[in-house]
Amino acid sequence: MSKYYSTKTYGTDRGLSCCFRQWRSTHSHCSTIHGYSIGIKLVFESETLDDRNWVFDFGNLKVFKDWSEYMFDHTLVVAEDDPHLDFFKAMAEIKNLDKPTMIHESPDGGKTVKSRPISDHLKLKPFEMGAICDLRIVEAVGCEKFAELAYTTMNDILNAFKLGKQYIVDGKPYTTRYPVGMGVRLKSAEVFEHAGNSAIYEG
Repeated sequence: MSKYYSTKTYGTDRGLSCCFRQWRSTHSHCSTIHGYSIGIKLVFESETLDDRNWVFDFGNLKVFKDWSEYMFDHTLVVAEDDPHLDFFKAMAEIKNLDKPTMIHESPDGGKTVKSRPISDHLKLKPFEMGAICDLRIVEAVGCEKFAELAYTTMNDILNAFKLGKQYIVDGKPYTTRYPVGMGVRLKSAEVFEHAGNSAIYEG
């Protein structure tokens, strides 16, 4: 049967600066922490087009874009079975919740130092709270596993949007902005470490 395909690429020039290590690669320098600029390519397929002659409206991809930034933008990604996981968790601990973080100047030039309310800390980034890294713990590390993770995540988003359900990223709910045809499928996800290395996962 004939099919249509459409692709969406978030290139390595987008600036998803991510560090990780493949601890099982003890024969290689890949077992040490190293970094890449992650890129992602999604391929959608369908036997039919919507009323605008599209396979899938890319206006619905803000949720995936935000997820990719949450997962890979200035983060440290480690495997859940990494033998040094406790060390990485310690680096991700928030260090300065009790430190004064706000200075107010009075009209006469005096200064008053106040502690930031705990509720405000919930809105801050890890680096603003003294953490050494912004940690993400996944089942396994590597370009192939990242491709599988990207595929699984986008496929879950697609299925939720088909049914008119929300998808939540880092506590924020997303809903479909445009109708998604029931015949639309995610064919594959490709993750790039750089222009020369990538891995593809097909569901």
